[in-house]
Amino acid sequence: MKAVSASMPQGPQLSIVIPLYNEESNVLPLYHALEGVLILMGRSYELLFVDDGSRDGTANTLRQIVAQDPAVRVVRFRKNFGQTAAMRAGIQLARGRIIVTMDGDLQNDPQDIPLLVQRVEQGNDLVVGWRRDRKDPLLSRTLPSRIANWLIGWITGVNVHDSGCSLKAYRSRMIKCVPLYSEMHRFIPAMCSMMRVRMVEVPVRHHPRRSGASKYGLSRIGKVLLDVVAIKMLIAFRDRPLHWFVFLAAPFWLCSLLAGTIAWARFLAGPSLVALMASVLFTYITMHFLFVGLLAELIVRSARTRGLAPRVKIEYVEPQSR
Repeated sequence: MKAVSASMPQGPQLSIVIPLYNEESNVLPLYHALEGVLILMGRSYELLFVDDGSRDGTANTLRQIVAQDPAVRVVRFRKNFGQTAAMRAGIQLARGRIIVTMDGDLQNDPQDIPLLVQRVEQGNDLVVGWRRDRKDPLLSRTLPSRIANWLIGWITGVNVHDSGCSLKAYRSRMIKCVPLYSEMHRFIPAMCSMMRVRMVEVPVRHHPRRSGASKYGLSRIGKVLLDVVAIKMLIAFRDRPLHWFVFLAAPFWLCSLLAGTIAWARFLAGPSLVALMASVLFTYITMHFLFVGLLAELIVRSARTRGLAPRVKIEYVEPQSR
């Protein structure tokens, strides 16, 4: 990863983070649209474009923009690492007190940024864009997204209409503490639910893609399902890890009982070495999970005593129409 940055006298009030991958035809129109909106807002700002290893002319266009505008910073990956990695890099390098993330394909509307920033300034830590009137193909994009949002809400208990919308605004000190990896940019509201955050949903505009090709499709369903399971584990068992390890140990304990029963039943007819060794192995695995769970429980309780792991307190504000 290499960064090209323009020096600024002070940290800006706003940081706009835009991950890009092969968006050569969209970069310049997006830049001009953002510039017009942000100048009218009257706040100091920076535009932080993250080029996720584009193989078209995106990098050259970004070089031209950063050469003429000191408010623009560019981060360029040497190869494609995915949207979550690009978003994480942009968030960590952002200097603004409020960070706004959005896609670089012109489907998110820069005109919605002032509304999201206003909601943060009203006391919210996270403002989630809701593409209520989505302009994507129904079967390949919109329907799978609605199913995924329902599944995420059902499993995690964090009911957000559009978790996958990249247009979000954050209080900087909050989002920089949220770990992002794999495809976790889709689960930012669920990840934030583990912290003391105030969250609000805001309906935002959505436009059809004008040029370029979508980078998403049905092939990502498997990753999303695995990440949902990981998020559920983090949320449900963060404050009681021993329960999680007992849950993991239960199948091995049952297998140990079964193998032990078989070994005992065959003892009179002759020793069953295979069943006996299986019983010992499953017992060892069960005890291993339990000891690790006890260790994790001690760590969590110790951290909570020192105030490092506060209990979740999350307040939702119903979506408001413009």
